[in-house]
Amino acid sequence: MKSFITFAAIVSVANAQITTLCAQYGSYTSGAYSVNNNLWGESAGSGSQCTKVNSISGSGVSWSTTWTWSGGSSSVKSYANSGVSFTKKLVSQVNSIPTSVQWSYDNTNINADVAYDLFTAANINHVTYSGDYELMIWLGRYGNIQPIGSQIATATIDGTSWALWYGSNGSQKTYSFVASSPIKSFSTDIKHFFNYLTQNQGFPASSQYLIDLQFGTEPFTGGPATLSVSNWSANVQ
Repeated sequence: MKSFITFAAIVSVANAQITTLCAQYGSYTSGAYSVNNNLWGESAGSGSQCTKVNSISGSGVSWSTTWTWSGGSSSVKSYANSGVSFTKKLVSQVNSIPTSVQWSYDNTNINADVAYDLFTAANINHVTYSGDYELMIWLGRYGNIQPIGSQIATATIDGTSWALWYGSNGSQKTYSFVASSPIKSFSTDIKHFFNYLTQNQGFPASSQYLIDLQFGTEPFTGGPATLSVSNWSANVQ
């Protein structure tokens, strides 16, 4: 689903550098962190989207994305996101995946989600924009949209209740944990979600490599709307 070509436009405004990405696969990387415009589904409708990097360092990244999309009401148009690089390893060998984020939307009359997106695969060299399994954590759900598949359980992880959805996207199996209302300030260990899936849904942690970890938004229709991420950090230990 996600494929990236590096492209960055650097604009100097009032002595401050702003990195703005408007190309379909515009991407900016510094150290372990990246920010990606990733308009992978733009052909399903019409509209535009640009993503701005406010700051990026070893301690995290601050960014925003502004979009307007129409048409193809059931189709995701993009996944503007921040990502982090890490050493790929089997999920069973991952000790922890600490992460935190603070975010907000300036327009909630939209059809969009705000979510973590992780892929795993049996082949450590699998492309990183898809996998054998996909784990999504929906912190925000706006409008008349839903994850792939159907709800199969209600899970409580670290004291928060989530609706667990499951479905297939071709051969890829997707689990989506959906919050009942937006969680705009969030800190967790994502390994706890994998532990739940391993213990309760038969996720094969000992044969699946974690190959990708990102956080962003999937717009369907609406706008203009801006997602602002004041800070996002994550790492795989």
